[in-house]
Parts: sequence; structure tokens; C-alpha cells
Amino acid sequence: MIIVLKSGATDTEVADVCQRITAMGYSPHTIRGTLRTVIGAVGDDRGKERLRSLESVACVESVTPILKPYKLASREVRQESTQVRVGDVTIGGRAIVVMAGPCSVESRLQLLDAAAGVKAGGARILRGGAFKPRTSPYAFQGLEDEGLKLLAEAKRETGLPIVTEVMEPDKVDLVAEYADILQIGARNVQNFSLLRRVAQARHGDDDPGVATVGRVRAGAR
Repeated sequence: MIIVLKSGATDTEVADVCQRITAMGYSPHTIRGTLRTVIGAVGDDRGKERLRSLESVACVESVTPILKPYKLASREVRQESTQVRVGDVTIGGRAIVVMAGPCSVESRLQLLDAAAGVKAGGARILRGGAFKPRTSPYAFQGLEDEGLKLLAEAKRETGLPIVTEVMEPDKVDLVAEYADILQIGARNVQNFSLLRRVAQARHGDDDPGVATVGRVRAGAR
């Protein structure tokens, strides 16, 4: 459900509505717009009609269902386009941001040569796979930890932020130490244990989190 608050709703009123949503077993997600505040209540659809009782709260203007299956990424919840900042690069703005590099990190020489070419070609972000999913169990599956270290070296050499794929929940913290963006591959777009873990990832003491992209661009508009 989308709970639209009246213009001028105070922080106390917003907190009260969020508390009511949580008490009903839903997760509130607050989006503050230029004119009014919208709260997305996400949870089990079977009990969503209970949320209609929020229409009786003085600061609530309307309560309407989210019709799209991609709840928090829908225009119903957030009308403004999403922009993600990675260092001095803004993804989702008017400029096209190219992320380029080798599919798999295979050696130091290969990666540094590729990184230099990527920067010279005008791309803004370096991609490379330290962990590589393969169809065959006998194929090369990446340099893993060593590949992450090589990506970090390429970042120091070129100044380009790094995007690399994370495949397992227990590797998220390790990959987040090196990568500026965590890539979710097509094989894992419904791996919810991995997605939940990535959503909790943090990058350094001052950064609120790492950016996340997927081969299916459902979260960015």
C-alpha cells in the first residue's frame, strides 16, 4: 500500500504512521518529496486491507494499493528518477555512464592494460569478475580474493570506481571491502538470501552503503 500524507505533515506524524504500519506487520519505507511525504508499506498482501484503517489518521490524505509487482521501484511509490552517486560519478542522471572491463579478471597485466584502455575510452567505471559463474564446473571460475586485490590495484592506478559480481551471501562483506558497486547477476535476481545480505552491506565508516546493480535494471529508472 501507498500512504500519502497531507502537505505539511510533521516528523512526529510521519513517525506515528510508520509505527502504526510496523505494528500491523508491514515494513514502512518513507519517501520525502518536495510537496508531500509518501510511505510505502511492504509486506504480505493477504492482510493489506488492514492498512486502510490509516485513512482515519488526521495527517493521512489517502491509502492506495501498489499495483506493480516491483513495489519500491514503481513510479507509484517514487515519481522522481533514482540517482546513485559512486564517488564523483552519478548514475541515473542525464549523462550516460559506461561501465567496462574484462568479463573475468585473469591476471595483473590483463586487468591493468584493460583498465587503462577503459579510462582512455571514456568509461567512468571499471568492471571485472573476481568470482565468475560458469556453466561447466571445470571452467575457470575466477581468481576470487586475488582478483579483488587486483581490482583494487587497478582502481588506485586509474581512479576508476569498481563494479564486480557477488554470488554468495557469505562473500558480501569481503567483496564490499574492495568494490564500489556490487553486481547481482542474472542467476541471482531471485536469490533473496543474497539480496537481503547485499541490502545490509556497508562500505567504509563514512559511506552509508555500496551501490548495487543487476543485469536486470529493475531498481533504477
